[in-house]
Amino acid sequence: MIIDDGCIKRVHVNQHKIRAGDSDPISVKHKGKTYKCSRVELSGDTVVVYNADKPLPCGARVWIETRGRISFDQ
Repeated sequence: MIIDDGCIKRVHVNQHKIRAGDSDPISVKHKGKTYKCSRVELSGDTVVVYNADKPLPCGARVWIETRGRISFDQ
């Protein structure tokens, strides 16, 4: 899947899924949807965010944000 609409996309790795042996521990969050995958390719400006005081609703405290093109397999 390719998303290239200029909106913010957030990517994070779920450590609990890694410990459980899940084959798709990466989450891509975009426009209220969550896509699970094992590989993500980012293009354009990208930033890594750490915010312990205000985690994402899923509990992630570190994530990657981009408005650039993102591609991944589901």
